[in-house]
Amino acid sequence: MAVTTSFYLNFTKPLNNITTTTTTTPLSSSFISWKLSLPSSFSFSSPHRKPNSFITMSLMNSKPTILVAEKLGEAGLDLLKSFANVDCSYNLSTEELCTKISLCDALIVRSGTKVTRELFESSGGRLKVVGRAGVGIDNVDISAATEHGCLVINAPTANTIAAAEHGIALLTAMSRNIAQASASLKAGKWQRNKYVGVSLVGKTLAVMGFGKVGSEVARRAKGLGMHVIAHDPYAPADRAQAIGVELVTFDEALSRADFISMHMPLTPATSQMFNDDTFSKMKKGVRIVNVARGGVIDEEALLRALDSGIVAQAALDVFIEEPPPNDSKLVQHESLTLTPHLGASTTEAQEGVAIEIAEAVVGALKGELAATAVNAPMVPAEVLSALAPYVALTEKLGRLAMQLVAGGSGVKSVKVTYASARAPDDLDTRLLRATVTKGLIEPISSVFVNLVNADFIAKQRGLKITEELILLDGSPENPLEFIQVHIANVESKFASAIADSGDIKIDGRVKDGKPYLTKIGSFPVDVSLEGSLILCRQVDQPGIIGKVGSILAEENVNVSFMSVGRTAPGKQAVMAIGVDEEPSGVALKKIGGIPAIEEFVLLKL
Repeated sequence: MAVTTSFYLNFTKPLNNITTTTTTTPLSSSFISWKLSLPSSFSFSSPHRKPNSFITMSLMNSKPTILVAEKLGEAGLDLLKSFANVDCSYNLSTEELCTKISLCDALIVRSGTKVTRELFESSGGRLKVVGRAGVGIDNVDISAATEHGCLVINAPTANTIAAAEHGIALLTAMSRNIAQASASLKAGKWQRNKYVGVSLVGKTLAVMGFGKVGSEVARRAKGLGMHVIAHDPYAPADRAQAIGVELVTFDEALSRADFISMHMPLTPATSQMFNDDTFSKMKKGVRIVNVARGGVIDEEALLRALDSGIVAQAALDVFIEEPPPNDSKLVQHESLTLTPHLGASTTEAQEGVAIEIAEAVVGALKGELAATAVNAPMVPAEVLSALAPYVALTEKLGRLAMQLVAGGSGVKSVKVTYASARAPDDLDTRLLRATVTKGLIEPISSVFVNLVNADFIAKQRGLKITEELILLDGSPENPLEFIQVHIANVESKFASAIADSGDIKIDGRVKDGKPYLTKIGSFPVDVSLEGSLILCRQVDQPGIIGKVGSILAEENVNVSFMSVGRTAPGKQAVMAIGVDEEPSGVALKKIGGIPAIEEFVLLKL
């Protein structure tokens, strides 16, 4: 028996309005929403308060105190002052901040203040909310915040237009040598011939990351007469087509672009994504703009690309180290146009960010649910205990499924199937839905996906989640027999992951408390989901396992497990190999060169 529910994720309301073919007990709203005193679902084990205690704040007799540690727009400050006692103390040392924080219920910072574990420990449990006036949260210890019961929220939308406009400003300034020509003229020179620029009309701009800022840059570039292509694995093709943008693969974007504008977040997957290998795939004379995050570019590699002429010019607003060293060869390069992280620095954006973060902080202190929360409330202990192994499984299945998707089409629909002997009202899958979303989105996004924000993030990306429950006969002692993640209407990097239905399907289960991959497309496998995974489709014949193993051994890559699933003897088979170290490109090329191997892919878990 299958029970199917289809909806856009919304964890901020009880899910008792979902239509299913069975009767489901309404879920308690206190589990996923906040009251004046935050509910026990937000509680956790902490050195500062007892498990399952309410995080309370007395609003009857006194106002809360909000510490603003960096400059904030007046409109935001006025909003804060209407609700709380506001202490504006700027340029505090770490010691001064730790001393003040024990008297504060909320803290608002920008990018210059480090919110560390030491600070949370110094708060004595009083600090309830940290508000980051901006998008990035690299300066906040999210893990420590969660451990100490402190909600972290940011302001991701108010500076979108400012960042997009700055990207276009750098694009045009770079192409016409504005900064260099201005400096030359101020030095008493008149060098018209030296600073001949290039036109933008008819040139191809590759927008790397087609989110809010990237799409606004694309709109403006179209107005300048440029042909715009974009790469983003989550961007729906119809949204791109609506503004005349062509979605392409990462490598195609590199090879076709005359100009490249970067708008991806800094994550482990995007860190130094633009390196020697990436630059080698670009057109000679390409021009690059980065108003995203400094770490997405290997700065030494960029310097080499500039010196060799692969990159003709670059315009950077962000750097790995800010401010960059005065003796940086990259900073001193004549072909570079530079600004000191000014992407959000307009009067309008600063006021907008101030209002957005002030509203979010006040709402959180009132007990309202924050859509821009970046850390998770804790789930009830009994639910977490039962589902803990499946949380790891669903996140890894989400990561694997997304890595199997070929670029260019955009993921719109994901179905998660649970096979269980438990009745629907005895199986709470909200946490599992959130972790599937986390696995799908988080590796290439700067947001932290959790019970609080999974619906917001999924809806923002047009990602529709469908759930199906297959009721099994047997004992309901184990919550789930297996879980399947199914992505429809996409192409795959690994054709064998396509099931008979024509869609990507992967199955997994928990064995001995550990997550295992049990099926890829139509091929059964049995591999532990740890380390990295090499999937090979091959002709089923003797000696293939030995050849692959020998190649990996030559590279000193340790094989942790191996499993082979086949359709029939002598026909096609899929070999799954778990490795402790990531094989080199040379080793992977050798594996792909084995005649019997028809395709392969490396997946990172």
